[in-house]
Amino acid sequence: MRSSRSDQWSEAVVRPRTTESRVAVHRRLVLVFALSLVTLLTVTGVAVLLSLRADDCSGPDGEGTRAGAGPRAEGGRGNGSRGERGGDEEEKPWRRSRLPGSLLPRHYDLDLRVHMDNFTFTGEVSIRLDCVNATKYIVLHTDCLEISASKLPQYSHRVGGAARVLRHFSVPANQMYVLALHRELRPMRTYRVNITFQAVIENDLLGFYRSSYLQDQEKRYLAVTQFSPVHARKAFPCFDEPVFKATFSLSLHHDPQYTSLSNMPVESSSLAEDGWLTNRFAQTPRMSTYYLAWSVCNFTYRETHTETGVTVRLYARPDAIASGAGDYALQITRRLLGFYQQYFNVKYSLPKLDLLAVPKHPYAAMENWGLSIFVEQKLLLDAEVSSSSYQMELTMVVVHEICHQWFGDLVTPMWWEDVWLKEGFAHFFEYVGTDFLFPKWNMEKQRFLTDVLHEVMLLDGLSSSHPISQEVTEATDIDRVFDLIAYKKGAALIRMLASVMGQQLFQRGLNDYLTTHMYSNAARNDLWNKLTQAMQSAGRDIDVREMMDRWTLQMGYPVVTIVRSQSDEILNSDIIISQEHFLYSQETGQKNDSYQWLIPLTVAMGNVTVISQESLIWINNKTEIHRLGEIDDDSWLLGNIDQTGYYRVNYDLNNWRLLTQQLQTNHQIISVGNRAGLIDDAFNLARAGLLPQDIPLQLIGYLPGEHSFLPWHAASRVLYQLDRLLDRTENYSVFSDYVLQQVSSRYHRMGWPSPVTTGAVMQASYQTEELQRELIMLACSFGNKHCHRQAVALISDWISSNKNRIPPNVRDMVYCTGVSLMDEDVWEFIWMKFHSSRAVSEKKVLLEALTCSDNSFLLSRLLNLSLSSELVPEQDLIDVIIHVGRNPHGRHLAWSFFRDKWTLLNSRYGEALFLNSKLIGGVTEYLNTEDELNELKEFHASEGGGPAMSRALEVVEGNVRWHRLHQRHLYQWLRKAYDNTAHAY
Repeated sequence: MRSSRSDQWSEAVVRPRTTESRVAVHRRLVLVFALSLVTLLTVTGVAVLLSLRADDCSGPDGEGTRAGAGPRAEGGRGNGSRGERGGDEEEKPWRRSRLPGSLLPRHYDLDLRVHMDNFTFTGEVSIRLDCVNATKYIVLHTDCLEISASKLPQYSHRVGGAARVLRHFSVPANQMYVLALHRELRPMRTYRVNITFQAVIENDLLGFYRSSYLQDQEKRYLAVTQFSPVHARKAFPCFDEPVFKATFSLSLHHDPQYTSLSNMPVESSSLAEDGWLTNRFAQTPRMSTYYLAWSVCNFTYRETHTETGVTVRLYARPDAIASGAGDYALQITRRLLGFYQQYFNVKYSLPKLDLLAVPKHPYAAMENWGLSIFVEQKLLLDAEVSSSSYQMELTMVVVHEICHQWFGDLVTPMWWEDVWLKEGFAHFFEYVGTDFLFPKWNMEKQRFLTDVLHEVMLLDGLSSSHPISQEVTEATDIDRVFDLIAYKKGAALIRMLASVMGQQLFQRGLNDYLTTHMYSNAARNDLWNKLTQAMQSAGRDIDVREMMDRWTLQMGYPVVTIVRSQSDEILNSDIIISQEHFLYSQETGQKNDSYQWLIPLTVAMGNVTVISQESLIWINNKTEIHRLGEIDDDSWLLGNIDQTGYYRVNYDLNNWRLLTQQLQTNHQIISVGNRAGLIDDAFNLARAGLLPQDIPLQLIGYLPGEHSFLPWHAASRVLYQLDRLLDRTENYSVFSDYVLQQVSSRYHRMGWPSPVTTGAVMQASYQTEELQRELIMLACSFGNKHCHRQAVALISDWISSNKNRIPPNVRDMVYCTGVSLMDEDVWEFIWMKFHSSRAVSEKKVLLEALTCSDNSFLLSRLLNLSLSSELVPEQDLIDVIIHVGRNPHGRHLAWSFFRDKWTLLNSRYGEALFLNSKLIGGVTEYLNTEDELNELKEFHASEGGGPAMSRALEVVEGNVRWHRLHQRHLYQWLRKAYDNTAHAY
């Protein structure tokens, strides 16, 4: 009989009765007989009960195993609510995907012994627990750990006695480990559980993993952690969910030739009799398990200090530290800690912050509290060989991770459905923080538009998109929430809300949010409440939750159509505004007509000489009529001023004509942000079939007179998208000639940069350098002969002199163009330089250049060589495949290679879904033929691939559909506009 009642484990046998008249033997014999019978029945009863219990843990589904050897044990998900009982049997909490809330961890004492010689580690963790609800089970997370012992010593602030571990078993399906106790733990009491374990320091990218690098031609190893989102359980048994915050005391034992790092400073250090070093780290604040971190390495460091006394160190390979490659990141980190403390009005909580540059990592970086870990390419900067784009990208990664010390580490999302609460804020502040460091870069008002808003709208315009807040129930679902929607849409919505609130109220609300929830968890409604209170404190009656729920709980975004009224019954000062769900596919059944947003629409009127002050109109219905003022026939309307809103804007064709004329006549009347926004909206509305194909092409006809970087950057993004659709068509030269007509005059005016002789870090010339770079890239990509000659000359000079005088800001384009146009010897030369270069930024550029070859043999060779981590860093294989796929000569090669090696690739990157998603999307996004679509469908049917593959399928279906519906019309307009015109570039 199975039951959870503790008295069922006591003796429960019924003794036989007799009467005196029937006794025929001596009383002593009777007593002996009775006692023997009782003993026999007792033993039998206990055995039966234990057998039934064992059967209960070894059901047919085979999901769980007892610790160590033993039969499979029962797992899976239960249907009851947490803590419910059915009949006299307590629900099995390990069947649920989430941990039960009966026990709360308060403190971990974690002791690890790290063996770098054979890449194993052993450990013991002692967890102090508060009991909230009575339970007979301790359920926590483990994954790939071998548990050798577990016990529950008496530890209670109130008298209550010790609980004994009756049995313990693992549930691999839910990555859980269960200790079944002989009696219930009682509420309002504190207990301690001790578990010893061991595991391998794996050669992958999650949990506690190893990596290697060359120092003085010698291969050296390091070990480092990556616990986000659910991989702390690979390193020690723990309550591995964000809400189970606790403090941690860590001790690391290792060979003294290594250095060990963790979140907190070393509190004490000692050498044992066996010669091993023990570092005991200070206790952490309350934090989630996935922010715990440590590393054992041979790195050296440089350090600085903030004005408030925080020690900032940057650890990296000794040769990188000696060369000063970490100095730039170190100095901006010191400044950023001061900036965020002032902006949020909340002090940084720890006494130190270490930045650690590692050779391989599944992400650009991880914001572990006090020990942020970066892949080398995102932290080390060699100013003599690094481009301005590389410096900008590195800067923004550092800004992002430092922001997480507040949004993420200090205040952590309650659950993964609101991961955008930390990632969206960190991504938004990439641009705000970078503007603090370099105000003349003007990132938040310019690059944010093209690199965040325009990019995420491409993804969020698909029917396979999802709400920014999405339900997460299974551990396998958690990785998929870390996508561009969480990062970039989150940032775009925060920027829109900040614009509505104004900076002062926005900062006030963030300060209240952080101070209220510090060292704890928060959900989106906690944020909305604090921002609403900030608005109300200034007398503004806006319910932020009511507004933002429509943006966070619905997928996608609206297209707002503004049309001036044509009815005689309505004054000509009225405009009709409508909203609908924007989708690239306009097919019936894909669009959700029930979606409505509460839209803060900003609108202005203008003409050839002037633009009016913007008006804010709140749009709540499908269609509304609003009065702006007198609108004459020559005046145009412009919506979404400075692109602060997360929506597209469409107009009637006459208004598009007027806006196009305005750009041709005097484009500076319209702000640089809105010029970029008009270009992006026009091309994407046309791609969705909501505008004729010629409208965007006419719109960018003004570009030869455009002096600003941002509109050119917006144009290049949409032109490259068209290029990938058209580059294998018969009439491709018609399109490329049209692009070169727009580019040629401005390219020749801007010229090429002079060779750089100093290692000065880019400063105020950013906008000019980036415009020059954008024009050179467009000219070389679309076949400008002068650009090609210049690139070949620079490569030839490098080969002949063995001195690289190519300006760093254009090296990627020069290398790529040279590999594409020149012979196989140039490819071999670049391959040699890739292996000999020590600068991580240069190695990245050289590797990508190798994918530009027109030679199919060389591209196939590169793909196969990249499988060896000895030749190409493991995380760079994905970029190699993607870049070969972008090359029209390598597109089919990359697609075939991807399919042939899918089993290997999925085993290598499958658990790191962010990398897997990047690979799937990157290798398929430019497939655009019916045959390729059918191949993708077959692959999807046989191999799956999850949400990333479904999204890829929709993208390729859209590419094929565009060819069917729009390619002919586009070429017709291009021929009509430029027929019989020959150009030499």
